[in-house]
Amino acid sequence: MQSITKKRTKAFLIDLAISSVVTVGVEYVLRKKVKNEVVHALVTPTVVMWALEYAQLRQNGQTIGYKKMGLALESEDGTKLTSAQLIKRIAYRDTVSTFDYVKNPKSFEKQQGEILPHDHFSHTNVKEI
Repeated sequence: MQSITKKRTKAFLIDLAISSVVTVGVEYVLRKKVKNEVVHALVTPTVVMWALEYAQLRQNGQTIGYKKMGLALESEDGTKLTSAQLIKRIAYRDTVSTFDYVKNPKSFEKQQGEILPHDHFSHTNVKEI
């Protein structure tokens, strides 16, 4: 595993921990209004994680985890990240990207880990800063 890929993994785990804490708070409020356990087990954690990631990346191209690990997300062509790029990246990573890895783990990383399948799909790169 490449150095930048290890940093990306650590950054994701940091972001996941933060998202989990926020999810606990959101679920506490929602439990009184929503009784369906599927919402609490699947929908709430996903929506919280995606919303936090989207907001942070849209604002400055970094999540808290990326900032701690010295990484930044950039558009391939150097322009400002668009909403469509971020949504495509997040959705692809949490769905199709898993199957890409299972099919061919050796070709999963490109350019020393700067581009994973969800980056390629959304035309983004992760750079060390």
